[in-house]
Amino acid sequence: MVILTSVLTTGALTLTACGSRDNGKSGDSGSGNTLTIGVDAPLSGENSTTGLGIQYGVQIAVDDANKNNWVPGVKFKVNALDDKAQPATGQSNATSLVGDDKTIGAVGPLNSGVAQSMQQVFTSANMVEISPSNTNPELTQGKNWQTSKKRPFKTYFRTATTDALQGGFAATYAYNGLKKKKAFVVDDKQTYGAGLAKIFNASFSKLGGKIAGTDHVNTGDKDFSSLVTRIKKSGADILYYGGQYDESSLITKQLKDAGVKIPLFGGDGMFASTYIETAGKASEGDLATSVGVPADTLPAAKQFIQTYKSKGYKGDYAAYGAYAYDAATAIIKAVKAAVDANGGKLPSDIKNGLRAKVVDGVQKANFEGITGKVSFDQYGDTQNKQLTVYQVENGKWKAVKTGTFNG
Repeated sequence: MVILTSVLTTGALTLTACGSRDNGKSGDSGSGNTLTIGVDAPLSGENSTTGLGIQYGVQIAVDDANKNNWVPGVKFKVNALDDKAQPATGQSNATSLVGDDKTIGAVGPLNSGVAQSMQQVFTSANMVEISPSNTNPELTQGKNWQTSKKRPFKTYFRTATTDALQGGFAATYAYNGLKKKKAFVVDDKQTYGAGLAKIFNASFSKLGGKIAGTDHVNTGDKDFSSLVTRIKKSGADILYYGGQYDESSLITKQLKDAGVKIPLFGGDGMFASTYIETAGKASEGDLATSVGVPADTLPAAKQFIQTYKSKGYKGDYAAYGAYAYDAATAIIKAVKAAVDANGGKLPSDIKNGLRAKVVDGVQKANFEGITGKVSFDQYGDTQNKQLTVYQVENGKWKAVKTGTFNG
């Protein structure tokens, strides 16, 4: 789940996450027909590199909608709230967003664990929430998703595919592509990381691979010497990590410094150039999966990339920025459908009328976004199942395998 100033080999342009940023509240025309799209993501602290990419992905979509008059007579603005990757803060932000009479929907959050604290708030208000990055299967398919899928929240959608596919895709590439046979699996105990690691573990074992050992770390840990010792003694030829780049970048550095020259493989939470900057040369050869295909291989994303660059936006759009753009676009198109059905006028009751119509419109979404076809199944999951494996090569993420996983 995902800092250079040039287009990488994959086209994954990233920018520094430090420095000043605006609050993302541009686009207000001052008229009564201005609607707000909320954004919830970590905009400071850990995970802010990818969180800011989400904020500005939405901002570009809103600016495009206003400039090109996507919904005649209606303007949009962005209200970006910082959840600091904390579930309690995310829940508070969700309460704030649904309490605003002009807020029609929300994009976010970045983290699956934060999403769990927000879903009920949005459902109670019948307001749509679309995450461009959440990948835990339980969010859309329920706690028993492996045996009996049941959608728990009708207002929750995502433009990112799930860990059920991502974990299996990674395991298949590790076993068949890299020819690795003995994996050590570690996670950060969080909803996203633990779930992803569990799926990789099961998929790798099913393929015939051996699990050399498993372990857990805490978010915020800095010293992984005891973990490194266990990995070294296990004889593993690959380390799989479920979690974010903050810890994994330190783990790989300490692992290589200890003479354990095996690749670290992780999920989209690791796919950020901050990982490479922090780990340095130790990151060479490490891998990460991420949702979709490299942005610059998609012609429709070309203008988005150029705009992100020209605006000098902070953060890293590479992992989720384009998916945030498509999530915001889905909300805007649903507003247009509601306006069209109301004789070209914005329904006067936003909280108790328009919000429900927007949820229905998003469920029916079917359009070409900048990431490909945007549509959702009966669970609210994206029907775009593309995934990509990236590998660090000469200090940059390079796409090495794009495809789908069918189990």
